Amino acid sequence: MRQGPLTGLKIIEFAGIGPGPFCGMLLSDLGADVVRIDRKGTGGASPANVSARGRRSVGLDLKSPEAIETCLKLMEGADAVFEGFRPGVMERLGLGPDAALQRNPKLVYGRMTGWGQTGPYAQAAGHDMNYIAISGALHAIGTKDKPVPPLNLVGDMGGGALYLAFGLMAGIISARETGKGQVIDCAMSDGSASLMAMFYGMKASGMWTNDRRANMLDGGAHFYDTYQCSDGKWISIGSIEPQFYALLLEKTGITDPAFAGQMKRGEWDSLRAKLAEVIAKKTQDEWTAIMGGTDVCFAPVLDLDEAPKHPHNVARQTFVEVAGVIQPAPAPRFSATPGAIQGPPPAIGAHDTEALTDWGFSGAEIEALKATGAMNG
Repeated sequence: MRQGPLTGLKIIEFAGIGPGPFCGMLLSDLGADVVRIDRKGTGGASPANVSARGRRSVGLDLKSPEAIETCLKLMEGADAVFEGFRPGVMERLGLGPDAALQRNPKLVYGRMTGWGQTGPYAQAAGHDMNYIAISGALHAIGTKDKPVPPLNLVGDMGGGALYLAFGLMAGIISARETGKGQVIDCAMSDGSASLMAMFYGMKASGMWTNDRRANMLDGGAHFYDTYQCSDGKWISIGSIEPQFYALLLEKTGITDPAFAGQMKRGEWDSLRAKLAEVIAKKTQDEWTAIMGGTDVCFAPVLDLDEAPKHPHNVARQTFVEVAGVIQPAPAPRFSATPGAIQGPPPAIGAHDTEALTDWGFSGAEIEALKATGAMNG
């Protein structure tokens, strides 16, 4: 029994990598019935494939006319579908938006790409780092010497999957009001640019420069940075507001009058060096005992083994263990309709009969698909 605020929604996901699976995970975690169309074959059931959790898999040979017709019939009963291929691939398969909307005019059709459906780069290969490079995001993140890729959080996950999920939900609301579906062109280059809105505003107002580690929120300010402790571990300090900054000085025992000039950019480097000397005298645990849970705006910097064990994460059950794999729990949280991990990552084609039956296919239709080789027998 599925649970969550999206229970009742029927979503088709064409299997892909990166932001597509993560979007599918988000929708499934909140209760949507997400059926993933995989290329006919085997494999794909590893519990470590966390972003594949919670959906059912139907394995189809997309070179088969019968498989294409099956996908179109599934779309007839779906609220939304999403895919992550290069522009034109779905059209060549006979599964593009025109064909899909002809079968279901209320369908919301999500397209997840790095560069978008149009533009000079639309047909070029790329990865997260490339997409955020042209939005201004990558240039702003890193050391003074070079930009540093921020994992694939800004493009794939933030500018891609989250915007796709948001777009699909907005499209579904619109379709329910108007009776008309539409196409969602979700480009990671667009999404990462959107995520930079505040910084473009700060640049326009003179509060931000193009130099890295020279601004308040990029590690340029001594009161918004990470510091190494005596045990080699790190802490994060974000004491921006005056009262929080005053508490930082109190907790660290700093009385140097130079620190009174908090917003004097020309002093930030020297003040960072002084603060680093103070922080380096104690361990991460010692600083956590002094500043943890206070208004200093402090937290220890934890690795992927440490984070699930932090008392705050334990208290909120931020991480859960499924089939021996520690992973993030569904987010955000809902008071009346909480989400849940709906199941483990599926093997390819594990739900061929079950999912198709639930979506309205007869036993004879399913057996015919198997007979043609469009689906595993």
